[in-house]
Amino acid sequence: MQSQLELPQKQDNHQELSVGQVIRKNMRQYTMIITLIVIMLLFQLLTDGLLLKPLNITNLILQNAHILVLAIGMVLVIITGHIDLSVGSVAAFVGAVSGIMIINHNVPTFLAIIISLLLGAAIGAWQGFWVAYVKIPAFIVTLAGMLIFRGLTMVALEGKSIAPYPDGFQAMSAGFIPDWLGGGSLHVTTMVIGFVLALLYVFNEWKARKNQISYGFDLQPVGLFIAKLAVIFIVLNLFAYVLATYEGIPNILVILGVLVLLYSFVTNQTTAGRHIYAIGGNEKAAQLSGIKTKKVTFWVFVNMGVLSALSGLLFAARLNAATPKAGNLFELDAIAACFIGGASAYGGIGTVAGAIIGGLVMGIMNNGMSLLGVGIDWQQGIKGFVLLAAVALDIYNKNKAA
Repeated sequence: MQSQLELPQKQDNHQELSVGQVIRKNMRQYTMIITLIVIMLLFQLLTDGLLLKPLNITNLILQNAHILVLAIGMVLVIITGHIDLSVGSVAAFVGAVSGIMIINHNVPTFLAIIISLLLGAAIGAWQGFWVAYVKIPAFIVTLAGMLIFRGLTMVALEGKSIAPYPDGFQAMSAGFIPDWLGGGSLHVTTMVIGFVLALLYVFNEWKARKNQISYGFDLQPVGLFIAKLAVIFIVLNLFAYVLATYEGIPNILVILGVLVLLYSFVTNQTTAGRHIYAIGGNEKAAQLSGIKTKKVTFWVFVNMGVLSALSGLLFAARLNAATPKAGNLFELDAIAACFIGGASAYGGIGTVAGAIIGGLVMGIMNNGMSLLGVGIDWQQGIKGFVLLAAVALDIYNKNKAA
């Protein structure tokens, strides 16, 4: 008897889905993308074209990268059915420690970054132990962590900001890749990188489709598939062109891109990723099937600690200061990004790409409302309504499916 774990045998009896079937199958993903596009177009009109100016797009990346880093880790926590309220305070505490090491004690930048990331891992392990092995709800553990590390930040900095960081540290958030191929008004290296990445995306999608055909999987209509590739190819090159007309690709975008690719691969292509989804879907069933649920949950929180530390370093580098107020409400923005991006409040559902799209929605709303002169009080209220609507839609879809 063939094992159920074996890959399906290659066959050629594939079938193309209708456009309606494709839309229904990917409704959650398409809804997120359409929402992002609508919000972009809306604020582009309301700001008289300021939103998509090269300078503002670069600022959007620089201002929101630290939240996107947190969202990548947070979506894994949410998929497992937990929540982490401490990420903003952890980011602030690690940023404070990095400032004390680098600015006050002249610790080499690279060594200080490594120590800071290890500190984040240790904090994540501390919280993961209480959640995974002691079975204290993550809400309580991380709420305690939020209070503890915010207090430690105030103690460490004595209520004062310290600055400035050396140029090498600031370059992490404020620097750009050099133009090795040009040097004029257009950043040629950025254009080449954008074109190559677009080609690689097309090649990878085409290869994936050929594999689906060989195994007889249902496929998108070929016309829709080609149209999707063409649109994404054009968008990637336009994005590269816009960046190239200013300063090129920010260093922080390179860091973020590597994280997105890495975590997308882990969640989609590895056993560890399947275990994370299995725990969120049904922890009891996952445990009975042989998955070490406690170990997986523990490492998800360790990972969240590391990404919180990285977010704190990126934010400190952008501010060029370690400040006691750093990380304020970071956790709410990261959680909102995940839910707006399609993660389920019940666990078991969510993607890295969705979290990034949700984070961009939040970032564009913040930036667009700031350009329009909307006060911070109204901004918070509007973001709250958007988050509520996203979770309500998730619950509606879940009840409808049932």
